[in-house]
This record gives sequence, structure tokens and C-alpha cells, in this order.
Amino acid sequence: MKPVRGAIASPNIWQHTATYEIENTAADPDGRLWSAMESRADWTGATVLDLGCGTGFHLPLFAQRAGRVVGVEPHQGLVGLARRRLTARGVGNAVVLPGTAQEIPLPDASVDVAHARWAYFFGRGCEPGLAELARVMRPGGTALVIDNDGSRSTFGAWFRRGYPHLDPPAETERFWTLRGWTLDRVDMGWRFASREDLAAVVRIEFNPATAEEILRHHEGLEVDYAVNLWSRTF
Repeated sequence: MKPVRGAIASPNIWQHTATYEIENTAADPDGRLWSAMESRADWTGATVLDLGCGTGFHLPLFAQRAGRVVGVEPHQGLVGLARRRLTARGVGNAVVLPGTAQEIPLPDASVDVAHARWAYFFGRGCEPGLAELARVMRPGGTALVIDNDGSRSTFGAWFRRGYPHLDPPAETERFWTLRGWTLDRVDMGWRFASREDLAAVVRIEFNPATAEEILRHHEGLEVDYAVNLWSRTF
């Protein structure tokens, strides 16, 4: 199925949905990122927006405490998978809508907590999405944006090598800071069940030459992986 107009193609989950499920399962094995998010926002009884929700991996987790959860996803095929996940899990307080970060299908001032994880927000160039986010956030609501920290960790070094066209980490940090966002640095980590799973995920995240170089030099099932958690209260 075609994505919603205006969507920016995702090179991993759009083409490798099953492998990305493995990646989601391996990420944050000790709950450090979730703990950092909970220290910045309380979604108990709240309306939560998961922007770029993909297959809806995180929707049931938010729905355990939230009053209402809305997943927004530009890829129609992933919208269907996310809806099926909610049905299979019996999650009755969550819905999934087609839409993009720059055209969120929600009314003004209707969201208490917004969550965007590797979904559009990478610094310079995401201004239309940030303006739209400001429109849908309630006064006092909090937005959480998770991005790769290219300044440190094993994965950060891989990220710099694999995506040299992106702004340097210092420039990206400056972008968010100037717009009033607060940074929490989180050592999230990856932990895989098998070497095959790790290799499959590395190969959807990096070009073939970079992926094979990574796999030649990295042993084991775990990866030191640092992320930036950006938060802002509106």
C-alpha cells in the first residue's frame, strides 16, 4: 500500500517489518529509556499520541496507563498491522490513524503526551512537524522525542559512519536546545537473543558495506547504544 502523501520513507521498518520487530524487542532491555520518559511525563489517564507508531509496538505499553492512545502512521500497510496488534491484544483504549508529522489528524490542543521515536524528528528540516506538534499539544502537555546520540557509544560511532550526510551531533543538539527542548542522555542498549537476529537488524539499519564491517568487528549479542531523549512542556 502507498504511504500518506508527504511521508518521508523509512528505510528499515517499511521494507523489513519482521526484522524491525526484532529490533524493537532488543532495544532498551533494562527499561532505562522508559524510566527516563516516565521522569519527564506522566501519561496516567492521559491522551497519548504515538507519532510514527509503525506496527504499533509501543501502543499497548502506553495503553496500560493512559486514558486514550492514538497512533499516527503514514504507511497504510503498517497502519493495518498496528490495528491488528491492538485487536489481538484486546487493547480497547487505543486507535491508529493514517497521517504524517506535518499533518496530524487530531484537533487543536487535544494531546497530553506525545511520543516520537526515530520518526521524522532528526533536527534541522523537521520544523513543519514541530509546528504541527505545537498545535495539537494541550497547555501543560509534554512531548518526548527519541533520537540517536551520534556523539558517543558503540552504536553512535556506527551511526556517524553510516549516515555521514546528517548534521553533526553538536549541530543537532543546538537545534533542539534553541527551541526550548531539554536533553536527557540515556544509555539504552541493544540485547539480542541470537547472533542471527543482531546481524539481520544491523543489515536493515546500514548500507551493505557498513553493515558487514560492523559485523566483522563486533562480537556478542549486546551493543552499547546511547540515545537522546528530548522533552518539552507546552
